Amino acid sequence: MTFSNCLRAAAAAALLGLAGCGGIGSGDSGLFERTGQSSDENIQRQRDAREATLQEEQKTQSTIWDLFGNVDDPNVTVEVNKYLWNASLEVLNFLPIQSVDPFSGVIVTGYGTPPGGGRAYRATILVQDPALDARSLKVALATRSGPVSTSTVRAVEDAILTRARQLRIRDGNL
Repeated sequence: MTFSNCLRAAAAAALLGLAGCGGIGSGDSGLFERTGQSSDENIQRQRDAREATLQEEQKTQSTIWDLFGNVDDPNVTVEVNKYLWNASLEVLNFLPIQSVDPFSGVIVTGYGTPPGGGRAYRATILVQDPALDARSLKVALATRSGPVSTSTVRAVEDAILTRARQLRIRDGNL
């Protein structure tokens, strides 16, 4: 083999090697030519994707003003009937309050003696619905010796429901 033939063979091998790598790892020109897109179209598509991502991030960010908007899902938030809530606090006002959570509707009291009574009670009240209804109110009473009878719990629930109705009627007469 002559020198010129060797040179031609080496040049052909180099060209074949470079031709096999065209477009992959050497810029994007080969890829765009195969998909039929120009680099300007691809750049615009990438910008649009970045802009859409930024807009999504801005939607998920919150500000202090979001607290004042009513954007909560009503299926997730817990609403409490204000008449049942206030009536529970009024009827059981002789019991010291330990914790109150108006968002979940739970009132927990400590031990206290009712006026004219000798036995100390503690109560846990759950107002679980915005309706002024007996199903919206759950009361659990206990003494230092254990739970009280169901008739006592029912009497306290009735007193709370009666007071709640009175409060609602009084508001309706305004």
